[in-house]
Amino acid sequence: MPDKADGLHQLIVEVKKLASESTNRDAFLLESARLINRFFPQFEWVGFYFLKNSKLHIGPYIGPTTPHTIIDLNAGICGAAVSQENTIVVDDVNADPRYLACSLETKSEIVIPIRQNGKIIGELDIDSSQRSAFGEFEQQLLEAFVQEVELFLDQQG
Repeated sequence: MPDKADGLHQLIVEVKKLASESTNRDAFLLESARLINRFFPQFEWVGFYFLKNSKLHIGPYIGPTTPHTIIDLNAGICGAAVSQENTIVVDDVNADPRYLACSLETKSEIVIPIRQNGKIIGELDIDSSQRSAFGEFEQQLLEAFVQEVELFLDQQG
């Protein structure tokens, strides 16, 4: 079985390849979400939100339907990540009053802001059915993944 470093390298290689072959933003983002889920099947919901009119609007995602298609910046973990301009990891969503419940299965969450020209334009949001699913390694890996997404979006204009 490959070690975590090999997994990191392989995931980044695959998202770079996907970016080099993609011309459509939403198709790239959807395939990116599928790629994360393939490497981490315990991440049941993987998706993107983008800022529009000072609210987060749902973008491409995989996983169960969510009632949270538009999120205020003062609501939820998603709103907090953009407002604080930082990655937020929640080991136990039931213990965090900011959590907007989407699924009874969700136990932990990570939200990573996406920047373009230094300004936050959206975020990657991932839910897991495992508590504490996002350790330091997973956070670093997913932040590196988001950097590749940012490069793709920069090239798209």
